[in-house]
Amino acid sequence: MEMRIRAAEKTNFWGKMKSKEGGYCIMEDFRSGYRILVADDDVNVHQSLNAYFRREGYQMLSAYNGEEALAFVRKYRPDIMLLDIMMPKMDGYTACREIKKLKDIPFIMLSARGEEYDKLIGFDLGIDDYVTKPFSPKELMARIKAVLNRSKKGFDDKDIYKYKTLEVNKRAHTVKVDSKEVKLTPKEYELLLYFISNKGIALSREQLLASIWGYDFFGDDRTVDTHIKMLRNSLGKYRDLIVTVRSMGYKFETDEK
Repeated sequence: MEMRIRAAEKTNFWGKMKSKEGGYCIMEDFRSGYRILVADDDVNVHQSLNAYFRREGYQMLSAYNGEEALAFVRKYRPDIMLLDIMMPKMDGYTACREIKKLKDIPFIMLSARGEEYDKLIGFDLGIDDYVTKPFSPKELMARIKAVLNRSKKGFDDKDIYKYKTLEVNKRAHTVKVDSKEVKLTPKEYELLLYFISNKGIALSREQLLASIWGYDFFGDDRTVDTHIKMLRNSLGKYRDLIVTVRSMGYKFETDEK
């Protein structure tokens, strides 16, 4: 894929990624806020939602078919996905099924098909909400916020996780220990978020590879061990929160109830 990036204003950047359909998907600044992946073959939907999400402080990634959506989930790991049913190359139902094999991500279906049968198929696949076109961007935004709030694990209403003097701010993308910011690599940060979201759950190296690096990663599970060692070193006195599970992998464990 061809990447073109240029500066825009003083504090933000945005890129355009050429799609397989010849269009472009807009990538807002990925350094703050939630990432919303919109998969729809209607360019007008992308344009209207992008303008609205920008005003609300959300980042948007656009895909124009199911195959692109699958590729972008692997690469960018969005926080929530808006998915049209009728798309070229791979329909929304199939895309939803395949994406759920990669990542536990909240889904909202967008479709002109408002029949009960279509909605039931979506909910059977595990979607979180179903919005019929045409829709109000304001109502859609309220539904997105509601789904994100329900899907939060370990974080408070301000997207902050605290344990003693460890603080992880999901919106600001910062980690602090004893009020001092800890510098993490992007992969270390993703690992920490994933551990917190799955606190107390033993995670295999294969799960971590698939969730953080994606199924198309060509390395081996030693990559996980290397990054866990780096993350532990970065966390200092909280290094022992990442517990080794013998013959399996790791888990994030605290004495919190």
